[in-house]
Amino acid sequence: MAGVRGGIYIVADLHGDAAARVREIQRRFDPKLANTAPPHVTLTGSSGLGPIDPATTEAELRGALEPIARDTPPIVVRFGPPVRFMQTTFVVLPVDPHGPIRVLHDRIGRSGLRFLGVRHMFTPHATLNLYPELSRERMRELLAERVEGDVTLDAIRIYRSMDPMKPRLLMELGLEG
Repeated sequence: MAGVRGGIYIVADLHGDAAARVREIQRRFDPKLANTAPPHVTLTGSSGLGPIDPATTEAELRGALEPIARDTPPIVVRFGPPVRFMQTTFVVLPVDPHGPIRVLHDRIGRSGLRFLGVRHMFTPHATLNLYPELSRERMRELLAERVEGDVTLDAIRIYRSMDPMKPRLLMELGLEG
């Protein structure tokens, strides 16, 4: 979701301890972000494929994405240490872009959906701060945070984003494979 001005994007919400930890970090470093959407890993939107064309209908989304979700098993990931997102001032928890998460990303890319394009390579991530520009000291504090352990991504959520409005959930599809 981070950095997207308008379009449709795909995320996987976090659950359990990982979600609580990410939310706690967001509340300390970016309360506005913490109140915008549940903690999640961004799959399309700010990197890789870019956002989906906002003219895409819900029927087109469902037709393209339901078969992919049905065939994709839940994905287990681990977060790396926080980093500044490419050429930006915001901080994310990166996820290794290889393995099952890459397979899911590439299948979405071949689904026939229209994407708006993007400036950054595929970098699945959870955003920790977006809105306030942090002082050097606060940036050092944020970069020292960690979210440990395995995280299971068991569903994808598709949102329509039209800043400055709050994102609108279009649908959720369980990863059932």
